[in-house]
Amino acid sequence: MFETRPDRSDEIVLVGRSNVGKSTLMREITGHTFDTGQKPGVTREPNHYDWAGDDFVLTDLPGFGFMSGVHEDHREQIKDDIVAYLEEYAANFLVAVIVVDGKSVVDIIDRHSGEDEIPYVVEMFYVLEDLGVPTVVAVNKMDKVDDREERLNDLCDRLGLFPPWQQWQDTVAPITAKRGQIQPLNDAVRTHLHEAKRDDLFKFF
Repeated sequence: MFETRPDRSDEIVLVGRSNVGKSTLMREITGHTFDTGQKPGVTREPNHYDWAGDDFVLTDLPGFGFMSGVHEDHREQIKDDIVAYLEEYAANFLVAVIVVDGKSVVDIIDRHSGEDEIPYVVEMFYVLEDLGVPTVVAVNKMDKVDDREERLNDLCDRLGLFPPWQQWQDTVAPITAKRGQIQPLNDAVRTHLHEAKRDDLFKFF
């Protein structure tokens, strides 16, 4: 279990598979560069970023899912640690952000949708929903997606959200973090911050 969390009451947490651009998004939000491993799955501990004077922390949890060269037991342990962290601090989360790769997420979900398995991304979405945590799916790398509307509608469908995706803009945010194009995510996060009476945190988003 992760033990590095700063003593802050409120938190926004980023979760997602390896290589979807979580660290890039974290850098875009904070203006701070985080050490990332050269290979996926190297990061075992969360990256926390807290602002002095604000009772609030932004956390980037390790990537989950398939990682080249990482044993399955190790991958499962990371996922279990992530779920345990989400369960332990659910009451502290103002928003959870699931970061996905817009180009590949629907294919990955469909590939892992056998009768006995739930794809990790869908599972995380349901875990957070069950915990009562406001959740935004940041659909990253949209600059590489040709069939944008269809792809976003398909993702909503896989998450149990009735398309069209436009009616879920508090939940689905198409972004390209590498180019600094994250306004849809900021808007969605602000909606949830406002509901939590934390408009003071708008300055970060």
